[in-house]
Amino acid sequence: MKTSILYVEDEPFLGRIVRESLESRDFIVHMVTDGKDAVETFQKTNPNICVLDVMLPSRDGYSIAEGIRALNPNVPIIFVTAKTQTEDVIRGFETGGNDYLRKPFSMEELIVRVNNLLRLSRSQPTSGTFVKLGAYEFHQGRYELKRGDKVRKLSHREAMLLTVLAENKNVIAQRKDILLRVWGDDSFFNSRNLDVYITKLRDYLREDTSVEILTIKGVGYRFVVG
Repeated sequence: MKTSILYVEDEPFLGRIVRESLESRDFIVHMVTDGKDAVETFQKTNPNICVLDVMLPSRDGYSIAEGIRALNPNVPIIFVTAKTQTEDVIRGFETGGNDYLRKPFSMEELIVRVNNLLRLSRSQPTSGTFVKLGAYEFHQGRYELKRGDKVRKLSHREAMLLTVLAENKNVIAQRKDILLRVWGDDSFFNSRNLDVYITKLRDYLREDTSVEILTIKGVGYRFVVG
């Protein structure tokens, strides 16, 4: 079965090149040029992955991602944009993005990132699976961290990172291995993102002192679960 992509891009020349390149590699491409039509197209086509420009007419990519996430918490989303400030990237991840590709980009890089996210999404656990982490229950497939009656929704990236840490609880997880598993490469930029996400997870888990993410300087992290 062919993989379908929702591609949202308002630059006609770039959009045509990317669409034709993806179709030449056997993807089905549902292309949208105006942000206001993106979520409706997502509902109609139910794509396997979304590639969203950020700066769009009527509705920006961040808002589109939030609308898609309300319908489907698991579909992979890649942002493509010329916006390169750290706060823009962080906002992209916080609104539901799984990856962030800067313009200009090569088609080969886009294809690699698409295939990597598709592979990761297919390996995600089912919604009924959960892991006990001290006082918390981590429902991996639903992207939820529960403590008693309190439920915190996690982003896709947060859930992926916590999954890797949980798989390596009470042993050291190598920093490079985490970056390759969660981001697909170990670039300096992604390394900085990892630091941000570790800080977030520490905050989410702070109410149980028996659960701790320790930094092993120059090596990685040790996820201690008492």
